[in-house]
Amino acid sequence: MYIAMNRFTVSTDNAKAFEDLWLVRDSHLKDMEGFVEFQMLKGPEAEDGTRLYASHTVWASEDAFRAWTRSDAFRAAHKDAGSTAKLHQGAPKFEGFSVIQEIAAD
Repeated sequence: MYIAMNRFTVSTDNAKAFEDLWLVRDSHLKDMEGFVEFQMLKGPEAEDGTRLYASHTVWASEDAFRAWTRSDAFRAAHKDAGSTAKLHQGAPKFEGFSVIQEIAAD
């Protein structure tokens, strides 16, 4: 299993617009082989007036994730990314993780 995360630092003034953007966008993820699940995570408000968000996507393998990043579905899901950059500070910070242990409820 592979987990792909992007962290976004968002001004609290832009938080609602940022959340709305994610809640209505067509991610095209369900169409991809190897896609398992997605969550958009909302962190606490920081003292500097920002909030950390993280997109959290689980894939069957790193190869499945890499195939997503090269797909037409990826390009369609991110077609407006340049115009929405004003909602967060700087570029998103990508982090990729290979799962070495998983414990699940029965």
